[in-house]
Amino acid sequence: MPEQPSTPRGEATLRRILDAATEEFALRGIAGARMERITSAARTNKAQLYSYFGSKEGLFDAVITDRIDHAVSAVPFDVDDLPAFAVAQYEENLRHPNLVRLITWTRLERRPTGLWFDTPRHEPKLTAIAQAQDQGRVRAGAPEDILIMIMGMAGAWSPASSVYTASQSEPEALHERRREILRESVARLIAPESD
Repeated sequence: MPEQPSTPRGEATLRRILDAATEEFALRGIAGARMERITSAARTNKAQLYSYFGSKEGLFDAVITDRIDHAVSAVPFDVDDLPAFAVAQYEENLRHPNLVRLITWTRLERRPTGLWFDTPRHEPKLTAIAQAQDQGRVRAGAPEDILIMIMGMAGAWSPASSVYTASQSEPEALHERRREILRESVARLIAPESD
């Protein structure tokens, strides 16, 4: 994130820039985004934008950080109820599909490999999974693999899906059907192996 402004007016400008940039980058990616459209939508100017973020890449990174921070705080993590965490992540993807779109653009334009999600934000989750594994409450395996599988299952109907993208406008019965299969699938994934 950029250095925080010292005035409420500066904070409001920063928020408008991040919100406008989120929409622009989610729709067009890094290469297709235009700073002119962002500054116009944010009701600011390029000088202000560049003073906060330095570059288009810096702005994109700040947008990703902002959206991940929002998602992490919006989706409660309870290692004792990982199926509920997956369902909450499904709901978050429905309410706020831009994070999934931004991550998809990151994958397309930056082509990261290996474990590229921001581990400091996920470290408490990974630690909790490892502790639950030590106590025999979650199946054995690399904690990051467990988390990646859960996140992947929760995103099966997200804008990153290669098969189907869900929307809030669909009938509630469809969402409930998906929630139920997601709960059951995650419960089976994490169940400790029986002897």
